[in-house]
Amino acid sequence: MKKVLVFGGTRFFGKKLVKALIDNGHDVTIATRGITKDNFSDKVKRVIVDRDDENALMEAFRDKSYDVIYDNICYSPNAAKYACNVFNDNVNKYIFTSTLSVYDAGLNLKEENFDPYGYKIKYGKRDDFDYGEGKRLAEAVFFQEAPFQVVAVRFPVVIGEEDYTNRLISYSDNICKGEAFYVDNLDSTMSFISSQEAGEFLHWISTKDFQGPINACCNGTIKIKEIIKLCEEKYNKKWISAEDNSEKAGAFNGFYKFTLENKKAREMGFRFKNVFEETKKLI
Repeated sequence: MKKVLVFGGTRFFGKKLVKALIDNGHDVTIATRGITKDNFSDKVKRVIVDRDDENALMEAFRDKSYDVIYDNICYSPNAAKYACNVFNDNVNKYIFTSTLSVYDAGLNLKEENFDPYGYKIKYGKRDDFDYGEGKRLAEAVFFQEAPFQVVAVRFPVVIGEEDYTNRLISYSDNICKGEAFYVDNLDSTMSFISSQEAGEFLHWISTKDFQGPINACCNGTIKIKEIIKLCEEKYNKKWISAEDNSEKAGAFNGFYKFTLENKKAREMGFRFKNVFEETKKLI
Protein backbone atom coordinates (compact mmCIF):
# COMPACT_ATOMS: atom_id res chain seq x y z
CA MET A 1 0.00 0.00 0.00
CA LYS A 2 1.31 3.42 -1.01
CA LYS A 3 0.49 6.77 0.51
CA VAL A 4 -0.79 8.86 -2.39
CA LEU A 5 -1.83 12.50 -2.84
CA VAL A 6 -3.94 13.58 -5.84
CA PHE A 7 -4.37 17.16 -7.01
CA GLY A 8 -7.39 17.21 -9.30
CA GLY A 9 -9.19 14.03 -8.29
CA THR A 10 -12.81 15.17 -8.24
CA ARG A 11 -13.77 15.16 -11.92
CA PHE A 12 -13.17 13.54 -15.31
CA PHE A 13 -10.06 11.34 -15.57
CA GLY A 14 -8.95 12.41 -12.09
CA LYS A 15 -11.93 10.50 -10.70
CA LYS A 16 -10.93 7.43 -12.74
CA LEU A 17 -7.42 7.67 -11.29
CA VAL A 18 -8.67 7.90 -7.71
CA LYS A 19 -10.93 4.88 -8.22
CA ALA A 20 -8.00 2.88 -9.63
CA LEU A 21 -5.86 3.84 -6.63
CA ILE A 22 -8.60 2.84 -4.19
CA ASP A 23 -9.21 -0.44 -6.02
CA ASN A 24 -5.51 -1.23 -5.68
CA GLY A 25 -5.55 -0.66 -1.93
CA HIS A 26 -3.67 2.62 -1.64
CA ASP A 27 -4.06 5.25 1.08
CA VAL A 28 -5.44 8.16 -0.97
CA THR A 29 -5.74 11.84 -0.12
CA ILE A 30 -7.48 14.25 -2.49
CA ALA A 31 -6.34 17.88 -2.48
CA THR A 32 -9.25 20.07 -3.51
CA ARG A 33 -10.55 23.61 -3.21
CA GLY A 34 -13.76 22.13 -1.86
CA ILE A 35 -15.86 23.31 -4.80
CA THR A 36 -16.50 20.01 -6.60
CA LYS A 37 -17.86 17.18 -4.47
CA ASP A 38 -16.70 13.61 -4.90
CA ASN A 39 -18.48 10.32 -4.20
CA PHE A 40 -15.61 8.43 -2.58
CA SER A 41 -17.11 8.82 0.94
CA ASP A 42 -14.71 7.53 3.60
CA LYS A 43 -12.46 5.74 1.09
CA VAL A 44 -10.26 8.84 0.78
CA LYS A 45 -8.92 11.64 2.95
CA ARG A 46 -9.38 15.24 1.86
CA VAL A 47 -7.34 18.41 2.18
CA ILE A 48 -8.93 21.74 1.28
CA VAL A 49 -6.29 23.96 -0.31
CA ASP A 50 -5.67 26.32 -3.22
CA ARG A 51 -3.15 24.61 -5.52
CA ASP A 52 -1.80 27.96 -6.71
CA ASP A 53 -1.13 29.43 -3.25
CA GLU A 54 2.38 28.45 -2.11
CA ASN A 55 1.84 29.55 1.49
CA ALA A 56 -1.42 27.61 1.72
CA LEU A 57 0.28 24.52 0.29
CA MET A 58 3.13 24.84 2.75
CA GLU A 59 0.72 25.06 5.67
CA ALA A 60 -1.52 22.23 4.46
CA PHE A 61 1.30 19.75 3.85
CA ARG A 62 3.73 20.68 6.59
CA ASP A 63 5.27 17.48 8.03
CA LYS A 64 3.34 15.27 5.54
CA SER A 65 5.07 12.87 3.18
CA TYR A 66 3.87 10.71 0.28
CA ASP A 67 5.10 7.86 -1.85
CA VAL A 68 3.43 9.31 -4.94
CA ILE A 69 1.87 12.66 -5.76
CA TYR A 70 -0.32 13.16 -8.84
CA ASP A 71 -0.71 16.68 -10.14
CA ASN A 72 -3.51 17.01 -12.69
CA ILE A 73 -4.00 20.75 -12.23
CA CYS A 74 -0.57 22.35 -12.66
CA TYR A 75 -0.65 24.82 -15.56
CA SER A 76 2.26 27.18 -14.95
CA PRO A 77 5.96 27.30 -14.04
CA ASN A 78 5.10 29.11 -10.81
CA ALA A 79 2.81 26.29 -9.74
CA ALA A 80 5.51 23.72 -10.57
CA LYS A 81 8.04 25.67 -8.51
CA TYR A 82 5.63 25.78 -5.55
CA ALA A 83 5.44 21.98 -5.65
CA CYS A 84 9.23 21.68 -5.72
CA ASN A 85 9.52 23.98 -2.72
CA VAL A 86 6.68 22.48 -0.67
CA PHE A 87 7.29 18.78 -1.21
CA ASN A 88 11.07 18.90 -1.57
CA ASP A 89 12.23 15.65 0.11
CA ASN A 90 8.72 14.59 1.22
CA VAL A 91 7.75 12.63 -1.89
CA ASN A 92 9.35 9.76 -3.77
CA LYS A 93 7.70 10.24 -7.17
CA TYR A 94 5.78 13.16 -8.64
CA ILE A 95 3.53 12.40 -11.62
CA PHE A 96 2.60 15.51 -13.57
CA THR A 97 -0.21 15.44 -16.12
CA SER A 98 1.12 17.17 -19.20
CA THR A 99 -0.20 17.40 -22.75
CA LEU A 100 0.49 16.85 -26.43
CA SER A 101 0.36 20.66 -26.66
CA VAL A 102 3.98 20.80 -25.48
CA TYR A 103 4.84 19.72 -29.04
CA ASP A 104 4.64 21.63 -32.29
CA ALA A 105 2.00 20.12 -34.59
CA GLY A 106 3.01 16.93 -36.37
CA LEU A 107 2.29 13.24 -36.79
CA ASN A 108 3.62 10.42 -34.58
CA LEU A 109 5.24 12.84 -32.17
CA LYS A 110 7.81 11.19 -29.93
CA GLU A 111 8.88 12.15 -26.42
CA GLU A 112 12.19 13.49 -27.68
CA ASN A 113 10.40 16.03 -29.90
CA PHE A 114 10.20 18.27 -26.83
CA ASP A 115 13.13 18.36 -24.39
CA PRO A 116 12.10 19.87 -21.03
CA TYR A 117 15.59 19.33 -19.60
CA GLY A 118 17.05 21.98 -21.88
CA TYR A 119 14.08 24.32 -22.19
CA LYS A 120 14.75 27.80 -20.84
CA ILE A 121 12.68 28.49 -17.73
CA LYS A 122 10.62 31.64 -17.53
CA TYR A 123 8.48 32.08 -14.45
CA GLY A 124 4.92 33.33 -14.40
CA LYS A 125 1.34 32.53 -13.52
CA ARG A 126 -1.19 30.56 -15.55
CA ASP A 127 -2.62 33.66 -17.21
CA ASP A 128 0.83 34.74 -18.40
CA PHE A 129 1.08 31.94 -20.99
CA ASP A 130 -1.06 30.00 -23.40
CA TYR A 131 -1.92 26.43 -22.41
CA GLY A 132 0.92 24.71 -24.28
CA GLU A 133 3.62 27.12 -23.13
CA GLY A 134 2.42 26.92 -19.53
CA LYS A 135 2.79 23.14 -19.65
CA ARG A 136 6.20 23.30 -21.37
CA LEU A 137 7.51 25.62 -18.70
CA ALA A 138 6.00 23.52 -15.90
CA GLU A 139 7.76 20.45 -17.29
CA ALA A 140 11.01 22.40 -17.52
CA VAL A 141 10.77 23.44 -13.86
CA PHE A 142 9.98 19.93 -12.66
CA PHE A 143 12.71 18.20 -14.64
CA GLN A 144 15.40 20.80 -14.06
CA GLU A 145 14.72 21.78 -10.45
CA ALA A 146 12.72 19.11 -8.61
CA PRO A 147 14.67 17.20 -5.93
CA PHE A 148 12.33 14.20 -6.39
CA GLN A 149 11.62 11.77 -9.24
CA VAL A 150 9.30 13.22 -11.89
CA VAL A 151 7.16 11.67 -14.61
CA ALA A 152 5.34 13.89 -17.12
CA VAL A 153 2.47 12.04 -18.78
CA ARG A 154 1.66 13.68 -22.10
CA PHE A 155 -1.99 13.08 -22.96
CA PRO A 156 -3.75 14.03 -26.21
CA VAL A 157 -7.43 15.05 -26.22
CA VAL A 158 -9.14 13.08 -23.44
CA ILE A 159 -12.65 11.87 -24.28
CA GLY A 160 -15.27 10.53 -21.90
CA GLU A 161 -18.86 10.75 -20.73
CA GLU A 162 -18.07 13.46 -18.19
CA ASP A 163 -15.92 15.61 -20.47
CA TYR A 164 -16.70 19.15 -19.32
CA THR A 165 -15.31 20.60 -22.59
CA ASN A 166 -18.11 18.89 -24.56
CA ARG A 167 -15.90 18.75 -27.64
CA LEU A 168 -16.75 15.27 -28.92
CA ILE A 169 -20.36 15.39 -27.78
CA SER A 170 -20.88 18.61 -29.75
CA TYR A 171 -20.44 16.65 -32.99
CA SER A 172 -22.96 14.07 -31.85
CA ASP A 173 -25.44 16.67 -30.60
CA ASN A 174 -25.30 18.90 -33.66
CA ILE A 175 -25.76 16.03 -36.10
CA CYS A 176 -28.56 14.55 -33.98
CA LYS A 177 -30.38 17.91 -33.92
CA GLY A 178 -29.70 18.72 -37.57
CA GLU A 179 -27.75 21.87 -36.72
CA ALA A 180 -25.11 23.08 -39.16
CA PHE A 181 -21.51 23.56 -38.09
CA TYR A 182 -18.29 24.44 -39.87
CA VAL A 183 -15.27 22.12 -40.11
CA ASP A 184 -12.06 23.66 -41.38
CA ASN A 185 -10.37 20.40 -42.39
CA LEU A 186 -12.15 17.05 -42.64
CA ASP A 187 -8.79 15.28 -42.86
CA SER A 188 -7.55 16.67 -39.54
CA THR A 189 -5.91 13.72 -37.81
CA MET A 190 -5.82 13.36 -34.03
CA SER A 191 -4.94 11.14 -31.12
CA PHE A 192 -7.40 10.51 -28.29
CA ILE A 193 -7.40 8.67 -24.99
CA SER A 194 -10.47 7.80 -22.95
CA SER A 195 -10.83 9.17 -19.44
CA GLN A 196 -10.96 5.58 -18.14
CA GLU A 197 -7.71 4.65 -19.84
CA ALA A 198 -6.06 7.91 -18.77
CA GLY A 199 -6.84 7.16 -15.12
CA GLU A 200 -5.61 3.58 -15.47
CA PHE A 201 -2.40 4.72 -17.15
CA LEU A 202 -1.62 7.23 -14.43
CA HIS A 203 -1.92 4.51 -11.81
CA TRP A 204 0.08 2.05 -13.92
CA ILE A 205 3.04 4.37 -14.52
CA SER A 206 3.44 4.80 -10.76
CA THR A 207 4.23 1.09 -10.52
CA LYS A 208 7.14 1.36 -12.96
CA ASP A 209 10.74 2.33 -12.34
CA PHE A 210 10.57 5.24 -14.73
CA GLN A 211 11.36 8.94 -14.78
CA GLY A 212 10.91 11.46 -17.58
CA PRO A 213 8.27 12.36 -20.15
CA ILE A 214 6.02 9.68 -21.63
CA ASN A 215 3.21 9.77 -24.19
CA ALA A 216 -0.07 7.99 -23.47
CA CYS A 217 -2.76 7.65 -26.13
CA CYS A 218 -5.00 5.06 -27.76
CA ASN A 219 -3.54 2.99 -30.57
CA GLY A 220 -4.18 4.47 -34.00
CA THR A 221 -5.48 7.88 -35.04
CA ILE A 222 -8.85 9.28 -36.03
CA LYS A 223 -9.91 11.94 -38.54
CA ILE A 224 -12.70 14.50 -38.23
CA LYS A 225 -14.52 12.94 -41.17
CA GLU A 226 -14.49 9.57 -39.36
CA ILE A 227 -16.02 11.14 -36.25
CA ILE A 228 -18.72 12.71 -38.39
CA LYS A 229 -19.42 9.40 -40.14
CA LEU A 230 -19.79 7.61 -36.79
CA CYS A 231 -22.32 10.23 -35.69
CA GLU A 232 -24.20 10.04 -38.99
CA GLU A 233 -24.46 6.26 -38.67
CA LYS A 234 -25.57 6.52 -35.05
CA TYR A 235 -28.48 8.88 -35.80
CA ASN A 236 -29.11 8.00 -39.47
CA LYS A 237 -28.74 11.69 -40.27
CA LYS A 238 -26.34 13.62 -42.46
CA TRP A 239 -24.01 16.31 -41.19
CA ILE A 240 -25.09 19.76 -42.35
CA SER A 241 -21.97 21.69 -43.29
CA ALA A 242 -21.91 25.41 -42.61
CA GLU A 243 -20.33 27.33 -45.46
CA ASP A 244 -17.74 29.28 -43.49
CA ASN A 245 -16.40 29.98 -40.02
CA SER A 246 -18.93 32.73 -39.39
CA GLU A 247 -21.23 29.84 -38.51
CA LYS A 248 -20.89 27.51 -35.53
CA ALA A 249 -17.33 26.12 -35.52
CA GLY A 250 -16.46 22.46 -35.07
CA ALA A 251 -14.87 21.79 -31.70
CA PHE A 252 -11.66 20.33 -33.14
CA ASN A 253 -11.02 23.02 -35.74
CA GLY A 254 -7.37 24.00 -35.80
CA PHE A 255 -5.96 20.64 -34.69
CA TYR A 256 -5.02 19.56 -38.24
CA LYS A 257 -2.30 16.90 -37.95
CA PHE A 258 -1.49 16.40 -34.28
CA THR A 259 -0.84 12.83 -33.15
CA LEU A 260 1.30 11.02 -30.60
CA GLU A 261 3.41 7.89 -30.77
CA ASN A 262 2.90 5.62 -27.72
CA LYS A 263 5.72 3.16 -28.48
CA LYS A 264 7.66 3.81 -25.26
CA ALA A 265 4.68 3.04 -23.03
CA ARG A 266 3.73 -0.03 -25.10
CA GLU A 267 7.26 -1.40 -24.87
CA MET A 268 7.06 -0.96 -21.09
CA GLY A 269 3.98 -3.17 -21.10
CA PHE A 270 0.87 -0.96 -21.19
CA ARG A 271 -1.82 -2.23 -23.55
CA PHE A 272 -3.71 0.67 -25.12
CA LYS A 273 -7.14 0.35 -26.67
CA ASN A 274 -8.01 1.28 -30.26
CA VAL A 275 -8.95 4.91 -30.82
CA PHE A 276 -11.66 4.21 -33.39
CA GLU A 277 -13.39 1.62 -31.21
CA GLU A 278 -13.19 3.85 -28.12
CA THR A 279 -14.65 6.82 -30.02
CA LYS A 280 -17.42 4.70 -31.54
CA LYS A 281 -18.31 3.26 -28.14
CA LEU A 282 -18.49 6.70 -26.56
CA ILE A 283 -20.67 8.14 -29.32
